[in-house]
Amino acid sequence: MDTIIGRYAWSKTGRDKDKLFIIIGIYDDQHVLIADGEYRRVENPKKKKLKHLNITNRVAEEIRTIVTMKKKLLNTDLQKAIDDYNE
Repeated sequence: MDTIIGRYAWSKTGRDKDKLFIIIGIYDDQHVLIADGEYRRVENPKKKKLKHLNITNRVAEEIRTIVTMKKKLLNTDLQKAIDDYNE
């Protein structure tokens, strides 16, 4: 389950449908914490069920490293990673 941190995920349902997020934490077996640095900031990540996400195979390595090393994750880091994905 730890390998899921840093992965890009598209929301399948809810108000945030079709938005791209990055998984920044694990809440429990069925939920993860997602943020994008703009609509959902690091200070207030969204708790989302795994079944409501379309998780991609791509990983934001810099985000994964920051989270696993317990360094401070910034909203600008997330925004940059999402911009890199969209290019």
